Amino acid sequence: MALEKIVTYDYEVRTEFKHINEREKTSIVEDDKELSFSYHRRVLTPDMDVSSERAELKRIADALWTDAVKKAWDDKLKANLG
Repeated sequence: MALEKIVTYDYEVRTEFKHINEREKTSIVEDDKELSFSYHRRVLTPDMDVSSERAELKRIADALWTDAVKKAWDDKLKANLG
């Protein structure tokens, strides 16, 4: 009858700029039955520093955020300011 907290992550890639939508699910489980859960979401963009993130997220960003994608995102940000 022990309670257990389980945290899982899933990802979705959106836009031409390869934004990574991360969803963190925190579940409270007792005897293999989920009693409750909550979600926390965030969006990561190619200009963000992911060096301190989990290895899984770093691998995804490294694969998606090519120099071309980073430049296109930077150009879009600059265009929005001007």
